[in-house]
This record gives sequence, structure tokens and C-alpha cells, in this order.
Amino acid sequence: MPVPELKKVVLGMSGGVDSSVAAKLLKEQGYEVIGVTLKVWEEEDETTVSKRWQERGCCKVGIARHVAELLDISHQVIDTRERFQRGVIEDFIGGYLQGTTPNPCVRCNERVKFGGLFQLADELGADYVATGHYANLRQDELGTPYLARGKDAKKDQSYFLYRIPSRWLSRMLFPLGTMEKSKVWMEAGDMGLPVEELKESQEICFVTQGDYRGFLKEHAPQATNPGDFIDADGHELGQHEGVAFYTPGQRKGLGIATGQRLYVQRVVPDLNLVVLGPPEDLDAKTCQVSDLNMFSGESVIEGQRVDVKFRYGTPPVPARLHWDSPNSLSVTFESPVRALSPGQSAVFYLGDRVLGGGIIQVPTTSEKLPICVETPSAKPLQK
Repeated sequence: MPVPELKKVVLGMSGGVDSSVAAKLLKEQGYEVIGVTLKVWEEEDETTVSKRWQERGCCKVGIARHVAELLDISHQVIDTRERFQRGVIEDFIGGYLQGTTPNPCVRCNERVKFGGLFQLADELGADYVATGHYANLRQDELGTPYLARGKDAKKDQSYFLYRIPSRWLSRMLFPLGTMEKSKVWMEAGDMGLPVEELKESQEICFVTQGDYRGFLKEHAPQATNPGDFIDADGHELGQHEGVAFYTPGQRKGLGIATGQRLYVQRVVPDLNLVVLGPPEDLDAKTCQVSDLNMFSGESVIEGQRVDVKFRYGTPPVPARLHWDSPNSLSVTFESPVRALSPGQSAVFYLGDRVLGGGIIQVPTTSEKLPICVETPSAKPLQK
């Protein structure tokens, strides 16, 4: 349905299928669209014709520019690499060095992407900021906008958006929020886009070769710091490469043989230890979540039952929330959950509504933890 009067919207265009289709939809709805590509990481290699679009880093400037020309909308590139380095890359490296599992997409949306888009929107006098995220905006009974899940449950990206300041919601648009991904691919094909080259990447945008461990070895050599694998009783099992290379629930790449299935339970950076144990020891009934961003503090009452998503690829599970302080909540799950990872985000939902979320702190797992970890001075490591 066309807007009643021409409204100006700044649209983040990564050059991917979602933001490209979002541009098309906004143009069809009558908005004046200003396409913006935020350059956050590597330079594109325009001279290497064999290099496919999806291998050119997070933001494919060439395709974004092509789509803008196709739709006859303006387009500009903003260099945000310094902000991305400070707010995302350094946070990513620091998190792993400290034994946590950071989520760079959450931090990028919070510290780089939306901040940059809103800054430009204010400079240009734009009414709205839009992206190709699969999420929705709705209004409560008082007319206050709130963030909600996208229609396509498999592609819903509200998990990555929970740190957006609530004051921005009234100026945001998510054109794909009511669409299924299959329909988006059809729209992209109708636009003549090279859909075979726009396959979605499931990797971290700046980790273009191998996995995050290779990235850490290259950009943070201090991450390689061998230490001991131990079991829950403190027995030494072998040597690890460095705590930064291990996350809770990990089984592959341990390089030890004990005759039983062992998984990373937790890492202890202060003691340079990685604790291993059986899969059942990964189960946890509670965890603490701090560094909160709640869209409305009053929307969560003591003991409230909500759904909690503690990993993007894991369905939300029922739990109850208990306030520890204005910036910290304890989460009690109705059934044990597996492999909670400190540093990841826990996002709270009431139905489809996003209440907010925060960063998972050290989870409460099995009480059977190494004596040396709980009380380092009580007992030395057993050899």
C-alpha cells in the first residue's frame, strides 16, 4: 500500500538478497530510498573476476550499487571500518581471550550498523531507517512500538536486534518482516539478480578463511597459550592450545583420546584451564544475564514466565526471570538446557514480542566442578 506522502528512508544495503529485495519493496511502496552500504571490513577486489560476490566480505558494494542503479535510487558507501574495528573486532578478540563466546552480529547492530544509519538519516533529514532483517515492529495498546519476531520462524532475526535503543523503534522499517524467505528469493530472481551467487553465509562476516580460530591466531597471536585439559575432579587429561580456542559444548578438535566422549564444559582463563566432561554435565537449569537492554523495564515482572532464546540456532525455551539488580536477571529454565555459553546473548520473548535481553554470565552447570577451579588454594591439581 503506497505511503500517503513521499517519505525519505535510509536503507542499509549490504549487497545481499535481503537488503536488495527490501530496496525494491520500499521503492514500490512510494518511499524515497537512499541506499547506504557500510564498509566494515575488507576491500573488495574488483579486478579479480573469478572471485564470487559472497567471498568479498560482509558488504558486497558492487551488487548494492547495481541494485541501486536498477531501481533508480541513490546509493552511497560509508567507511565505518574504524568503528567496526573498535566495537566489533576488538570485542570479538577480547571476548575469546577472556574465555567467553561473543556474538559479533549483535555487537555490530548495536555499535556500528544502526548507529551509522541513524546518524546519516539525521544528517539527510530522513524519516526512517530500514534494513533487510526478518523482524517486525508492532504497537501495544498505548500505541508504543515494540520489536517482534519475523513471520518466517526459520529466518527470524529479532535475536540479533534486541540491543537497539527503544527510542529508535518508531523510526524503523523492516520490509521483509511479513515475508517468507522463499518469496524473497522469488523477488530477487524477478529483479534479475545473480541468485546463484547470493547464497547466504552462515559464517562470521570478517572470518573469510577457515574458522574463527585461524582468525585469532592471525590477529591475536597471544591466543596461542598452551595449558591443561582437566576433568571435573582436576585430573590432567592433556594439553590445549589456548582457552580462546574452546567453547562450551565443543567436542571436535580436542586432540585427546580417553575412551569416552568428552565435551568442553567451561574454560578458566585465569588458570589457563579447559574443563572437559561427559555431555550430561553440560546441562544447566539456571544462568545469570547481565548488561541488559530491556525495551521496557516494567514489561518484566518478578518471576514472570517468558521464552528465552540463548543461541540463534536454538529454539526459545520457557523460563522464569528474577531480578538480581537493575542490570542483572537470573533465568530459571523449566527444563535443563545444554551448553550455555558465557558471552552469548539471552533474549526474552513474551509471545512474539521481544522484551529485551542481555549477555550470559558464567552459567550454573553441574556442581561437579574441578576443586582447583572453585577454590584454587584448596587443593593442587592432581597429576
